[in-house]
Amino acid sequence: VYNTASRKIEEFKSIEENKVGMYVCGLTVYNDMHLGHARTYIAFDVIRRWLEYLDYEVTFVQNHTDIDDKIIKRSNQENVKFEELTKKYIERTQEDLERLQVNTPTIMPKATDYIEEMVTIISDLIEKGNAYVTSPAEGALAPDVYFDVHSALDKFGTLTGQKLEDMRAGSRVAVDERKKHPADFVLWKGAKEGEPRWDSPWGKGRPGW
Repeated sequence: VYNTASRKIEEFKSIEENKVGMYVCGLTVYNDMHLGHARTYIAFDVIRRWLEYLDYEVTFVQNHTDIDDKIIKRSNQENVKFEELTKKYIERTQEDLERLQVNTPTIMPKATDYIEEMVTIISDLIEKGNAYVTSPAEGALAPDVYFDVHSALDKFGTLTGQKLEDMRAGSRVAVDERKKHPADFVLWKGAKEGEPRWDSPWGKGRPGW
């Protein structure tokens, strides 16, 4: 297989004998899946089937991102609770995957089922100096938390081959004067009035991506 980190074709060796864990990022469920999504899931399903053909026991995890700015915006537009919106598109996504004959993932967790674990991880990153708390965004009731990319420069770009200095500000991550570096990305967003929210050490809010 091609190893993105080493940029070489290498013999595949599982960490645990005869077992493989796969994680594929699932949809942000505010709309139906499109052909680009279908291509991704078919491609990784082929890899999974090949590994199973080789007698590996595969644990395949594919999440549902069921809280996000786009989900909040869409639920407000349709005047429904965000849970109703995401439930509808999770079901439609699963129907589409069945039509494509993509095998069902071993585990399909929803982001909102693991808020407590996310808060623990973010707290740990802050304690280690890899993340920081900012002032609240305009209209927000609590602060945001950002990942500090400069705290992990030795690992940055390991898989993509990108260098931080070559990245164009605002191309993937929004520019914000509250951030230490334009590439810093949000881990936790302070809630605005009327938005879904969960408790955290930094105030009520939700995970960021």
